[in-house]
Amino acid sequence: MIFELLLFGLLTGFVSGFFGVGGGMLLVPMLLMAGFIMKEAIAISVMQMVFSSIFGSFLNSKKQSGVFVDGVLIGIGGFLGGLNSGFIVSSLSNETLQYFFIIILIASILKIFSTPAVHDRKEKNHSKLLLIFVGIIIGTIAMSIGVGGSIMLTPILVAFMNYDLKKATTLGLFFVIFSSTAGFISLSYHGHMLYTQGLTVGIASLIGVYFGIKIKHMINITSYKKYVLFLYIGTLFIMIYKTI
Repeated sequence: MIFELLLFGLLTGFVSGFFGVGGGMLLVPMLLMAGFIMKEAIAISVMQMVFSSIFGSFLNSKKQSGVFVDGVLIGIGGFLGGLNSGFIVSSLSNETLQYFFIIILIASILKIFSTPAVHDRKEKNHSKLLLIFVGIIIGTIAMSIGVGGSIMLTPILVAFMNYDLKKATTLGLFFVIFSSTAGFISLSYHGHMLYTQGLTVGIASLIGVYFGIKIKHMINITSYKKYVLFLYIGTLFIMIYKTI
């Protein structure tokens, strides 16, 4: 199983760096296919995100600046929301969490598909309280299903705040630092964390993150949107297959 976890970490790290996501949308289905139950998959995924999001955001900061002011505000909300995840995971069944994951994926696919990758309008400025509130909602939901929140945050940033898609995914990965750290604390407190497996996947993911970010900045943004949709749709089919 160690070899499989290392492979999962490499793949998840690449996806995390390239798409600006925590990686849970890919890692959770792979872990389910490997025989883990949903709550175990969530725990491993959350721990992996702590590694990939911190390292990925460090690499992104060298290539893309000016996106982190909103990110800190949304991230604070994400941290507060993520602290609720342990309670929610303890309260809901594995099947309920899986169906919730599927609903989130469908909504994200529809929003990204209907929104242009690049806006001809300036980015919007929103109140600090609104950004924190958005972060709380996303952090609560995301950490409860084992994803970093970028799959929900990215469509919001692109559709309602006029970020271009690449910039939104960069900000999304930064947000994951806050939400995954809170999720790790909450899940550990409630006794759900699998430290050995999470550490194995997390360390392996660092290599994938490096190459994912490197290739991301080589792709034009129109093609990039197609890759993002492909990832979301592929993950949706895996989750439907495993759940139904």
